[in-house]
Amino acid sequence: MFRVRVMFLAVFCLLVVCVTADDKENGSVLRLKDVPAAEAFIDSVEVAVIGFFETEAARGYKEFMAAVKQMDKLPVALCSEKEVWAKYGIASDTISIFRKADLHQEHLKLSEAKKIDGDGLVRFMTINNILYVTEYNQATAAGLFQSVVKTHLLLVADRGRTHSDPLQQVFRDLAPKYAGKMLFVLVNGSEKSNARVLEYFGLKSRDLPRIGIYDGVLDKKWLMPAGEITTERVQDFCDSFLDGELQKQKEETPEDKTEL
Repeated sequence: MFRVRVMFLAVFCLLVVCVTADDKENGSVLRLKDVPAAEAFIDSVEVAVIGFFETEAARGYKEFMAAVKQMDKLPVALCSEKEVWAKYGIASDTISIFRKADLHQEHLKLSEAKKIDGDGLVRFMTINNILYVTEYNQATAAGLFQSVVKTHLLLVADRGRTHSDPLQQVFRDLAPKYAGKMLFVLVNGSEKSNARVLEYFGLKSRDLPRIGIYDGVLDKKWLMPAGEITTERVQDFCDSFLDGELQKQKEETPEDKTEL
């Protein structure tokens, strides 16, 4: 019986994602009718957006629908069922974002918003679209630093190099294991806009790829020793930070390094 239930949930989750994409293309959005449907929708993706609107005449509804059309890759649903509202602590019309990477829920209470427009809602959803592996850019940077998880594991790589994709897979395989503990961030070292990240870690383009940890609480950084980037080495590096061993080491600065 348990196996049948698990298989049903897996199929249902897949259908939820597919239906959501089709609905958005058709100008509508998936509607969640009960708690199991909401749970399946949230569980099926890394980031889920739900517009909790009592009616289509509610303040912000039209602006939300306009914003959704621009966020074609972001799973979005609507819900007016008060049973579901109670499940997630919703008391009034709200746009909520559910994230797995930092185990966080972000709620925008529309009654408290001074101004509501489509562009503003697009920005709200973009900033809060924090995935298991989030690519660093001007928009996502705001969400990363606003997260309650203040430790970032960075993969700084030249996206033009052929070995970048396997390295990303190492990242993606490990990220779920550290949900709520570390945010995994991909930094494209070939982008001029990311030059400050390389400078902060004392890196040059010739040094890439490298793995680093940034602690936003202590405002300190550490680089994983140069060498092959494997699942085992990255995991050991993460665990050494979480165990407090890495913090006992002197923070590495550009002046401390002789060769990377």
